Amino acid sequence: MKAKKYLLIPFALFLSFCITVQVASGQKAPEKIFKAGAAKSNITPFLGEGIIGGWNPPPATHIHDELHARCLVLDDGETKLAFIIIDNCIINRELYDEARRIINEETGLPGANVLMSTVHTHSATSSLGGSPSIIEWKKGKPFNEYQNFVVRRIADVVRIAINNLEPARIGWGKGNVPEHVFIRRWKMKPGTPMPNPLGGEDQVVMNPGVENPNLLEPAGEPDTEVSFISVQSAAGRPLALLANYSLHYVGGVPVGHISADYFAIFADRIQELLKADRQDPPFIGIMSNGTSGDANNINFRGPVEKNPPYAKMKKVADDVAREVYRVHNKITFHDWVPLKAAASDLNLEVRKPDKDMVTRAENVLNRPETVKSVHRLEKIYAEFMMEMLDWPDNIEIMLQTFRIGDLGIAAIPFEVFAATGMEIKTKSPFDATFTIELANGWYGYLPTPEQHELSGYETWLGSNRVEKEASTKIVNTLMNLFDTIKK
Repeated sequence: MKAKKYLLIPFALFLSFCITVQVASGQKAPEKIFKAGAAKSNITPFLGEGIIGGWNPPPATHIHDELHARCLVLDDGETKLAFIIIDNCIINRELYDEARRIINEETGLPGANVLMSTVHTHSATSSLGGSPSIIEWKKGKPFNEYQNFVVRRIADVVRIAINNLEPARIGWGKGNVPEHVFIRRWKMKPGTPMPNPLGGEDQVVMNPGVENPNLLEPAGEPDTEVSFISVQSAAGRPLALLANYSLHYVGGVPVGHISADYFAIFADRIQELLKADRQDPPFIGIMSNGTSGDANNINFRGPVEKNPPYAKMKKVADDVAREVYRVHNKITFHDWVPLKAAASDLNLEVRKPDKDMVTRAENVLNRPETVKSVHRLEKIYAEFMMEMLDWPDNIEIMLQTFRIGDLGIAAIPFEVFAATGMEIKTKSPFDATFTIELANGWYGYLPTPEQHELSGYETWLGSNRVEKEASTKIVNTLMNLFDTIKK
């Protein structure tokens, strides 16, 4: 009996043949299905550790509200994207890289498709390791117990969100909430003393005091927009909402309290407004930090405010949530949109103290306590000068861009000035764009070259650690990445 001969057809050719037959016979090709899933995981730290965000961190003594990593996963059938927003102040790239490695190992998600960022609450304990310094170069140092815990929970929340994927619709929009965002860097009247801890004079002052008689004008403009992405089930049930607002933490927290600030209150409030309570899986509200490196919640023109603990952050969260809800009622939801991601490392030169700066720092650190300082942070910044000597001459930072239909998202690992965020929006090839700061690492503040000329806290060596043209190079790189995913 002769053996049968089988014709081997390449799978791609066979699939194309099947689709052609379907079309020729009047049958439709399979429709693309858009999916979304969301989740949150608890990352509340242990009591007793120092609360990061101030110069003399007090120990954590009370949990006012639990801290979380919140995740939104989107899937267009070909590409998955994951956005993870973490209730912490700052996290170094090394921790993110380890979480990204585990996520890829356990889910197959490419690293470029995963964005991780902190909200920048100043009421959380540090995820930087055992040393209290926020500037020490820590690459290669082993993680401590809390860091390992955070890494594991970041990876877990992505898996849970993927488990929750279901057919979905997506929409996006933006509103405006100008009453809560103010530039904190101020030009002062001629003759106003503005010494800095490096031994020089500044041209602007950060947080000059409400109703200060020497106020002249703010040294910039804030970004007052609130942007958001909303996903619903195919039947219209709210699944998640990821918002973005360019406002630093609000604060007003008693000493020793752990809190996720207005970011978490917004998440709860938008859930209430969307009537998304008691769902399974639960609705996930998320607020990310935009470009708030030179902005905060204080109106320095006045009047002076006195608020009970947590009252101001509740007010901010409620106003922002109400504006998002107002716009949300008008947006268009899409059954399917294309998703894309692109990432690139950018090499930046590290700023180092020169010989004179090192000599001055050594003198400050060695002088008797009886000698009066020219600035209250003089010794702290002298220590920063010495620590910057241990930094490498260059660093590689990770930049990311994402496409969700006609929406573009940029991710930058600095505290970014509002002017840079608005420049990205203007130059972006997408109809709508926003930027998530403190993403995939943290390297201090990112002033524009123009703001470097004015000096001030955010430009001091130690607060800022990379070359003065860094913001320009970052914007150019992001535009190239945007062009790649726009095609």
